[in-house]
Amino acid sequence: MFRKYFNALLVTLMLMSTFSPSIFACACCAEPGTYYLRTSKPDSFYLGLLNEITFSPKADLYMTEAGFDMIRGLDPITAEDEAAEVSITEDFNLAAAFVNNKAWRFTFKSPGGKIGSLMLPMPTQMVSFKVDTHDEDGRPNGPLLYKEFRFKGSVGSATGFTRSGIVKGTTFFLVFQGRGNGCDEVQNFKDWRLEIDGPRASYAFYGKLSSADKPWS
Repeated sequence: MFRKYFNALLVTLMLMSTFSPSIFACACCAEPGTYYLRTSKPDSFYLGLLNEITFSPKADLYMTEAGFDMIRGLDPITAEDEAAEVSITEDFNLAAAFVNNKAWRFTFKSPGGKIGSLMLPMPTQMVSFKVDTHDEDGRPNGPLLYKEFRFKGSVGSATGFTRSGIVKGTTFFLVFQGRGNGCDEVQNFKDWRLEIDGPRASYAFYGKLSSADKPWS
């Protein structure tokens, strides 16, 4: 009798060792043709993930061929660029953090040493977006989805070179971008973009997320 139960247990363990990796992996499998767009209040899971996100210490000022002609609200930086021998739109020093689950604080330092900061209160709603871009076929656990977390709200306050452009009605649009499976992990999100828009401001910064390099737990 004991031998029969032992053999049954052995077979069960062998089956689990054979199939469990794919079973557990498919808990996060993405399906071909996935298109997911959801607006919701950030819950404890998303707040925890946002607290794990860390920013690389460099940021770039988004620029088109029109140069500073299309940028408003950064007059000290425009003047610094005009006085420099080379463009200063790249390699701003950045210190950014999500503070007490309430706001993001971005502090930029220009190549010439000018400092500007923005306080961006957490909006009541966020958008989670995932889509199969159909660029990788035949993956064993489904497509690698393109992902975004989107946050749009009013700028809370500003100091330094950003201050003059921030008046009532100025908004921010903060996006975290990345790729991954059907589950959301901090390692999925590798890039960020921050757009400021208002009566006296129109500009955007972008950069990398250092938390994308964290090892999987």
